[in-house]
Amino acid sequence: MNSILYGVTAVLLLISWMRDRERTVKALMKAWKAFENILPQILIVLLLVGVLLTMLDAETIVMIIGDSSGVFGVIAAAVVGSITLIPGFVAFPTASLLLSAGAGYMQIAAFISTLMMVGIVTFPVERAYFSRSLTLYRNAFAFLFSFLVAFVIAWVEAQS
Repeated sequence: MNSILYGVTAVLLLISWMRDRERTVKALMKAWKAFENILPQILIVLLLVGVLLTMLDAETIVMIIGDSSGVFGVIAAAVVGSITLIPGFVAFPTASLLLSAGAGYMQIAAFISTLMMVGIVTFPVERAYFSRSLTLYRNAFAFLFSFLVAFVIAWVEAQS
């Protein structure tokens, strides 16, 4: 699948190059600058996840957020996701690493849901644009919704 995506990208880039070389070079330079801006975040998070996975063996991960951890694991994953600030493009590979280390799907669903929707770290910024009560309500409903997502994922996993 990756080779197909790379092939389509190469063909489209070639078409763009043939149509307007100057705009294509500008677009590639913008893409490179965006990559340079994102790279430090990716490297820091991957480093932290690597250290975490090195310090915690698979048994510990399974104990805390594995399938058998149940509701406790879902709550733990939701709390960690709520206070963690990781961009989505790093969160999903991190979730994959945690799954391969033994984490449960329900727990990872809660982690990713809260990571994307709940903003404890970004609360002051959000409060500056919205009211305090609206920010609290939005975060509370997002936190509760993450449990619904986790249980739906568990139900889907059980059906397959």
